[in-house]
Amino acid sequence: MPPAADPDLQPEVLHDTVLGWYADHARDLAWRRPGASAWGVVVSEFMLQQTPVARVLPVWETWMERWPTPADLAAEPSGEAVRAWGRLGYPRRALRLHAAATAVVEEHGGAVPSSYAELIALPGVGDYTAAAVASFAFGQRHVVLDTNVRRVHARVLGGVEFPAAAPTRAERDRAAALLPDDEAEAATWAVAVMELGALVCTARAPACERCPVADLCRWRAAGYPAYDGPPRKVQDYAGTDRQCRGRLLAVLRDSEGPVHRSRLDAAWHLDDQRERCLASLLADGLVVATGPATYALP
Repeated sequence: MPPAADPDLQPEVLHDTVLGWYADHARDLAWRRPGASAWGVVVSEFMLQQTPVARVLPVWETWMERWPTPADLAAEPSGEAVRAWGRLGYPRRALRLHAAATAVVEEHGGAVPSSYAELIALPGVGDYTAAAVASFAFGQRHVVLDTNVRRVHARVLGGVEFPAAAPTRAERDRAAALLPDDEAEAATWAVAVMELGALVCTARAPACERCPVADLCRWRAAGYPAYDGPPRKVQDYAGTDRQCRGRLLAVLRDSEGPVHRSRLDAAWHLDDQRERCLASLLADGLVVATGPATYALP
């Protein structure tokens, strides 16, 4: 049997242990380096939503070479952002990032704002992204709750395998109470817990033997009880509208100019699904009609 976790665990114990582990095991990611710009952090946060680091890295590097500032991106059509987004998936993020860059130029003189309130007012920026940019780019003290952080908190502090489908008030309060008082340390804590969830306390195969807080983990102490909440979503891809939309976008992305409808018809064999997905791409602003039977990126 694993040792019992301390029910009265002091936050300082977790802070020292996790921050020490992070100092030794943090990945060398370009957007975390001292010279990384706030814009680089913004781009990384948009790209990392539902996308693994390994897929993001090459796209982020190419993106930052082409558009090193918000003004560089805002000066080009939004369709170029969609084209450069490539196969990262969820391409509406590219449109939102372009819109955010435009807002930064028009409302903040081209400089990414540092306050949470100004960040969350940008197009496509929600609570998590605003808190993450304020923390990681500007060293501020905010609750940063991504999937990895929530899973670590659920296991170590809550004694359950997975958190609820969406953050609860109790979960936010617990995370807030756990934040170090010092701003810089709180910002590092946020990324350290995220890294622990990404590298060790993973969803499918947690490496408890390598976890720095294994002896403090309530889920481990309870004998790893299986998740008993509502069924967790399993993301299928083959044959879905998402795959169909991706096929249609790939045709446009790989073309220099407008594409005739016949080329889109050839990209997906099911007529009804293709029609539905093309209509949704048009509604989302990812595709524009340039003629009676031709389409292009915006």
